[in-house]
Amino acid sequence: MARIVERVSLPSPSPGTARHLVVHRFGRQGARPRVWLQAALHADELPGPLVLHHLMPKLAEADRNDQIPGEIMVAPLANPVGLSQVVGSVLQGRYALDGSGNFNRGFVDLREPLDEAMAGKLGADAATNVAAIRTTIENLLAEHKADDESAILKLTLQRLAATADIALDLHCDDQAALHIYCGPRQVDAFADLAARLGAAALLTAEDSGDTPFDEALTRPWWRLIEHNPDKPIPADAMLSCTVELRGRADIDDAMAKRDAAAIFDWLQAQGAIAGKAPPTPPPTCQATPLDGVGPVRTPHAGLWVPCVEPGSAVTAGQIVGYLIDPMLPADTGRLALKAPVTGMMFARMRPDLAKPGDRVAKIASPTSIPERRGKLLGDR
Repeated sequence: MARIVERVSLPSPSPGTARHLVVHRFGRQGARPRVWLQAALHADELPGPLVLHHLMPKLAEADRNDQIPGEIMVAPLANPVGLSQVVGSVLQGRYALDGSGNFNRGFVDLREPLDEAMAGKLGADAATNVAAIRTTIENLLAEHKADDESAILKLTLQRLAATADIALDLHCDDQAALHIYCGPRQVDAFADLAARLGAAALLTAEDSGDTPFDEALTRPWWRLIEHNPDKPIPADAMLSCTVELRGRADIDDAMAKRDAAAIFDWLQAQGAIAGKAPPTPPPTCQATPLDGVGPVRTPHAGLWVPCVEPGSAVTAGQIVGYLIDPMLPADTGRLALKAPVTGMMFARMRPDLAKPGDRVAKIASPTSIPERRGKLLGDR
């Protein structure tokens, strides 16, 4: 099959302008397993598009060799709205400048609507249940209305991905080692991906807050599983995670080629590409709870100067950087910032001017932190 390049039109934000989403389709449209891959939902996070740039020729070759039994859809730049937000020569792609918030928050939460729509309709056959759930999800999203530009983009992406078998959302942090966010029910599948990518952390949560893309796809299924324990609903009928491809500056051809090869091998191991995948490498991390992440925060404003690299193991109390007040002498204007927990420092804010309360580093520990409640991901 030849690759199909589809241009999905988005409503015009103003007279005389137009935007569209580009989707590359490989395999057989509508066949399964169906895979959705997207990058740059936060439009200023660009390692992902480079990885998909290297992955797509491999998918095209697999397609020519009739190795894609289902369909693989790729959106290398998933946020044309954010890509237009250049302010003072700097791309501002994390938040919508129209005030509608973070591009990776506020997707449609289908948990309650799906629960209500499926009441009394689940039977004893898992395949029949999965087909019925997917049809219902599709119908609920078709009925959903959105008006502002950001909401329409999110709804468009969710409609394209919601009935896939697998969905990967490629992001990056500020400065980071590669890490993955997924649900605890799907650790086994994504532990394989984490090992192939060499991840430093695999962070799990049922609900991180504010409905990010990956959880908008999976949480409705988990709710049905919880509420219907006597009905067969496979937890892997929708596999979705967020892959953080290191930091914003980690845009490197050789690194992206390795990441693309690892994702290809993982898709092969999942049966989305025919053939025998290479053996899974030894694990580079263990799954840890997202509510076990200890943030390093700044008590006041100052210049953040880190001294520990992302991907380093740290112990509680270890100095990971300094908060400096350049207006004071060196002996009084220098505050050591310490790790609150023992674990893996997987991400940090780049050296810069920090505001009071900024989260300048994140450390994954194996144990939940009792006081960590509410929105676990935060909004940085």
